Amino acid sequence: MPVTRRQIFIRGITNGCPNCGAKKLFKDGTLFELNAECPACGLKIERDEGFFLGSMSLNYGVTVIVFLLPVLVLYLAGVLSDLTAAILAGVGAVGVPALFYRSSRSWWLMSYYLFLPRHLPANLGELARGEDENI
Repeated sequence: MPVTRRQIFIRGITNGCPNCGAKKLFKDGTLFELNAECPACGLKIERDEGFFLGSMSLNYGVTVIVFLLPVLVLYLAGVLSDLTAAILAGVGAVGVPALFYRSSRSWWLMSYYLFLPRHLPANLGELARGEDENI
């Protein structure tokens, strides 16, 4: 049965494999080490060298927009003192990317397959059947 874009989205948001839905993107017992492939279905997670550079940009953008920008606005409005704003910005600049790391990797993988769902192994059989019907 083919994987729909809705399924890919839900699996990406919940840090699951876009192909089978298993929550095995990361190695057991580690916070930051990604599996080379899904242990449940064999989907190659580490596609190419540099594939996840986009996830770093996503992580950076979320950190700036969701955390650092509000700290800056509160500082400029006079709500936060110099020291408080500096401490919050420093802690946020390190803490938010670390906390969002797993999600940014999963979301980047999800975005790839949302645009190219036929590249999933679960959908390759559907593609082959569709091509046979066109012949």
